[in-house]
Amino acid sequence: MKKLSVIVVLMISSMTFSQEEVSQKFGKGFINVLAQDSSWSMKLGVRIQSLYIGEWDINETNGIGVGTSSFLIRRARLKFGGFVYSPKLQYKIELGLSNKDLGKVDSRNNFAPKMILDAVIKWNFYKNFTLWAGQTKLPGNRERVLSSANLQFVDRSLLNSKYNIDRDMGVQLRHHFKLGKSFVVREIFSVAQGEGRNLVQDNFGGYQYTSRLELLPFGKFESKGDYIGGDQKREKKPKLAIGFTYDWNDRAVKDRSNQGSYLTYDTNSDGDVDGYFHSNVSTIFADLMFKYKGFSLMSEYAYRTADNEVQTIVNDDFSETTVAFKVGSGFNVQAGYLFKNNWELSMRYTQIVPGGESTSQQYEQYTLGASKYIVGHKLKVQTDVSYLQTNHSPNSNLMYRLQFELHF
Repeated sequence: MKKLSVIVVLMISSMTFSQEEVSQKFGKGFINVLAQDSSWSMKLGVRIQSLYIGEWDINETNGIGVGTSSFLIRRARLKFGGFVYSPKLQYKIELGLSNKDLGKVDSRNNFAPKMILDAVIKWNFYKNFTLWAGQTKLPGNRERVLSSANLQFVDRSLLNSKYNIDRDMGVQLRHHFKLGKSFVVREIFSVAQGEGRNLVQDNFGGYQYTSRLELLPFGKFESKGDYIGGDQKREKKPKLAIGFTYDWNDRAVKDRSNQGSYLTYDTNSDGDVDGYFHSNVSTIFADLMFKYKGFSLMSEYAYRTADNEVQTIVNDDFSETTVAFKVGSGFNVQAGYLFKNNWELSMRYTQIVPGGESTSQQYEQYTLGASKYIVGHKLKVQTDVSYLQTNHSPNSNLMYRLQFELHF
């Protein structure tokens, strides 16, 4: 019922604003409103991703086993954006409606769906300084900050799923400047709650601190292409972006910094949470994006550590509860070429090396992809096939995906 109420409100708002609609090209938002006195604006957009997945386990002895498959709405979202009072004061709201978007509910968000993805205000208060406040993506690895609507493959890599720091609530200070005529430097500093999005209870542990530095030695990419998969603009000159991020989560209570599962203990086994394990968790990211005449290359490295990775508590019945923070490293590299007919062929290699107690469990995934961009990333069909193997098991996995994206 809550979802339905939100949709009804949005439909009523759309009808109310329809007389102020500005006709634009497909993909620029289907409702655009500007106040008569130019004191505020709003753009409303819609996204749909329809996905098919087929997977098969492969055994060295028995070959390909019985497969599994599924159809699902991977993402379904409503996006709002614009400015109020002045173009220097902007806002963004993004709501997720699919089950995948809503995520897992728990007591820390009052068992409510995590509908709000982004709700952030951006204030350009002085020259090249901008202050962000609210809930949005932290300045972590490039692949995570890159919108899921603008991916080169059907979805992000295993590195992102294992080590990203995703969204959180807090403030970010952003600044940029030039060295010489074209060299661009960007700095970002963030202070966040440290437990992920949509938290409604008091914060456990400490805060999460993130710093990021970006270097663009050959100047800016066309249309912010350093955060768009593939070389959609076919850069006429070589463009390169290099990024470095350091993230420190003070007394983190989730097994993947501000992501993953809460590490709880119940000493008397009555079903109630008696407390939370915690540790200082550090994550380092290094990444780059290169584009030139239809060719694109993106690479990332992630490394996570915890001060007290494995922790144990003795329960009232003298049994023990042991937990471990998920640490280790990951490497991802992907490249593609966009032909003049807007077909793109791409390939990706990802390596995951868990640390601590799981150092022997190394994963490697090889992916081949093909994309047909009908209207850039706004209307496209993508498919890829991935082969996943581990160094500790005779079993491997084969996965095929096909996805349709529509983005007003």
